[in-house]
Amino acid sequence: MIKAGIIGATGYAGQELVRILLQHREAEIIWYGSKSYIDKKYYEVFQNMFQLVDADCMADNMEELADRADVIFTATPQGFCASLINEKILSKVRVIDLSADFRIKNVNTYEEWYGIEHRSPDFIEEAVYGLCEINRERIRKARLVANPGCYPTCSILSVYPLLKEGILEPDSIIIDAKSGTSGGGRSAKVNNLYCEVNENIKAYGVAKHRHTPEIEEQLSYAARENIYLNFTPHLVPMNRGILVTCYSNLLKEVTYEEVKAIYDKYYKNEYFIRVLDKGICPETRWVEGSNFVDVNFVIDKRTNRIIIMGAMDNLIKGAAGQAVQNMNLLFDLKETEGLQAVPMFP
Repeated sequence: MIKAGIIGATGYAGQELVRILLQHREAEIIWYGSKSYIDKKYYEVFQNMFQLVDADCMADNMEELADRADVIFTATPQGFCASLINEKILSKVRVIDLSADFRIKNVNTYEEWYGIEHRSPDFIEEAVYGLCEINRERIRKARLVANPGCYPTCSILSVYPLLKEGILEPDSIIIDAKSGTSGGGRSAKVNNLYCEVNENIKAYGVAKHRHTPEIEEQLSYAARENIYLNFTPHLVPMNRGILVTCYSNLLKEVTYEEVKAIYDKYYKNEYFIRVLDKGICPETRWVEGSNFVDVNFVIDKRTNRIIIMGAMDNLIKGAAGQAVQNMNLLFDLKETEGLQAVPMFP
């Protein structure tokens, strides 16, 4: 059995890691880390875990955990993992970081967009960006995996095949994204209070959202040139789910069949990416509680643009599910192990 430790187990992503790993046949959780609930029973924090988890929450002690675990998940705020990671830890255990600390290869870009100093820049180059469908073979060999952000996962997977095949005009890409409130984390924030969110939809982080450089960097690899795009997220009054709508000019005239063939080339054998039937638009309700990403597209011949849509659960494929998918790759397990839950409805 793989011994897994979770630092930040009492956040939304951390709780989803627990829920998934409890159903994983090849892993056991040996450490429920929490800064705020040390010595409190885990099920007292999340009552849905009553009679399922009897363990106490433990301190976020990465050094001690490295001596006991095979893999450490860090579901923590930006800067935490970078402040603790070192060669001694990585020589003992594999680390999957759910924060942004190792996603962006340019340390200056990270510090500019996140507004904090990077505490372990020496490990940025080694870290592998954990988007399984694109970096699968590199992930298998990694010691340190940078689990992608939720918005970037949905945005990149929706656009990547067409950009890679050179049918999109790179400088014309616009990404409009909407997320449920769990994307903001579990800590108390006025803007996430019920009365602030209910019966409302709003844009935020306009032209400055910190997931922008992550999306740009990864899509630049696909395009083989630097890409700069507009990314605008919106907060919508639902618990979970992300819907992205991407717009781009086409570099050449294409048919539906030609574009569908491109998606099939990249995703036909990808269990977690579902390219929908013609005319069906992705909806968050059809992926809720699952590790699936639903994608589709519409060609607008009138404007010579293509509209690309993607939907996924921000806490599963956008965080914990993808982290477990990365773990499965690291330990040569079946990639879908623990992640085959059917989407919930209603």
